[in-house]
Amino acid sequence: MEIRKVTDEAFKKYGRILKGYDFTQLFAEMEKTPVTDSVEYVPSVEALEQLPVFQELTDSMYGGLPIQIGYCNGNNYYLNAVEYHRSSEVDIPVGRDLILLLGMQQDIEPDNTYDTGRIEAFLVPAGTAVELYATTLHYAPCNAAEEGFRCVVVLPKDTNLPLAVSPALTNEDRLMTARNKWLIAHEDAGIEGAFNGLKGENLCVR
Repeated sequence: MEIRKVTDEAFKKYGRILKGYDFTQLFAEMEKTPVTDSVEYVPSVEALEQLPVFQELTDSMYGGLPIQIGYCNGNNYYLNAVEYHRSSEVDIPVGRDLILLLGMQQDIEPDNTYDTGRIEAFLVPAGTAVELYATTLHYAPCNAAEEGFRCVVVLPKDTNLPLAVSPALTNEDRLMTARNKWLIAHEDAGIEGAFNGLKGENLCVR
């Protein structure tokens, strides 16, 4: 599949590149986090949230709302699923490039299915912070190199934690798998408890 850069015009509907923040200490702390054979996501890491950039992102990027800084590290080449939030997500590759597979919430069908043929791939260079808009479908990053990836993930506080309540009021509620997380999976990924609404190929970047 074609892999564009986040500097490409096509990325603008999905997000933007963030500038004005000093991530030096954040990158140094992230180098201590493991890169596993599979994908490991940790929503909140105290060592990352004690850094000055935590308050800067709280005040500036998120307008004073409580946030969390965690990471998504490991090795992955497949789409597997798409998710979205009611808020923007900040992703920052550390030490090496990664690939994001992105789509638009507006293209989800009324029956909660989504055609994987609509997905677009974007290379995010190491050290480049990107904001993914709330309507951007995304999931775990993909390898741009055999060494795997490290990715800072910034979201509103408590996002992706277990649900306190599982509502059943609307058609969309069946997609809610965690707090502030709506997910559509591909059957091939075998994600337990997820709605398998991705139609088409489970895309691979290699």
